[in-house]
Order: sequence, then C-alpha cells, then structure tokens
Amino acid sequence: MDPKAYKEMLLEILYTPYRQCTACPLGSLGRTHVVFGQGNPNASIMFIGEGPGRDEDLQGLPFVGRSGQLLNHVLEAVNIERKDVFITNIVKCRPPHNRQPLPNEMDTCKKILLLDQMKIIRPRIICTLGSTALQGLLDKPCKITQVRGQKLSYAQTPLIPTYHPAYILRNPKELNQFAEDLSLVASMAQTLDTL
Repeated sequence: MDPKAYKEMLLEILYTPYRQCTACPLGSLGRTHVVFGQGNPNASIMFIGEGPGRDEDLQGLPFVGRSGQLLNHVLEAVNIERKDVFITNIVKCRPPHNRQPLPNEMDTCKKILLLDQMKIIRPRIICTLGSTALQGLLDKPCKITQVRGQKLSYAQTPLIPTYHPAYILRNPKELNQFAEDLSLVASMAQTLDTL
C-alpha cells in the first residue's frame, strides 16, 4: 500500500469513532458536521485554523467560506496548491455564533484528534492561522502580531504562525504580511522536501 493510501486509511480509522463526537461541549451546541480536515494526508505543509464557521459546518469541509476563498487566493499566489496541503482546525466543531473556542474545548479536541492527525500526516512544516490556533497548539498565550512570520517549532516540527484569513478580510492592509508568511512557508517546505 502506498504511503498516501495508508495514511488515508489511518485517518479514516481515527475519525470513525468521532463522527458524532460529544467529548466536549461543542458536540451538543448545534453543530451540523464534525469538520475533521481536508487535503493530502501525505502533505509537507499542515495548516491549522481556529474552528469551523457556518459554511464549514454546513459542508463538513474546512475553509470553504470567505476566509477559505482568501486563503486559496494567497496560496495560489505563493505557488502552493491546496490539494497538496492538509488543512484542519484546532477544534473540529463550530463554536456557537463563531465565538472563540474555549480552552477545554481546544484541549479536548487536540488530545483526541489533532495530535493523532499530526502523527499520521507527519508534516514537514506547520502553519497556524490566527492566535487562537497558535495558543491552542502551544498551550500558552501568544499575540499573533508579535510572533507572525517567526520560525518557531512544535514537537520538533518547524512552525510558522500567521494571521487568520478572517482577520485579513477585516484588515486588508495586512494582506502583504499574510502573503509574505505563506511565501516563507512555501520556501521552507520546498527546502525541507529536497533534504
């Protein structure tokens, strides 16, 4: 079995018990779908956002609304094909009214799904989208304006934090910085892939 098919099988096994997940409060607060993630299970780059929004909850796919359209546009501009990356969120169920996920929600979802996704996919580089995703992953407060574009690491994997595309929609003057960060991710992934 080729590595991609094997990882797809492992992800399917991981997801099966959680299709109707109620491990944290988000599971009983009106979500439509558990949005596990989408993309290449053999990806070099893994993007981690905050949580599904309305469109994502309805379709069961991450980053398909306005934020996703912006993300796709910038990925294309820096020569990253969405089909080649894996995109997920720190929580897999939509928080009510798109509020920020609470620490216990992030911690629960991280422990039962995200960490195992990362072990299966084994990305060469992680890019967090927004401060909530970064804080949820690192378990400590972070200001995205202070750390965006910096080379950090998580479990010995290079980590580049950047803005969430929803923030860019509200603050278009930051679009160039967002594109610079994704360009850095692309170039680092390319370098790592040649090693």
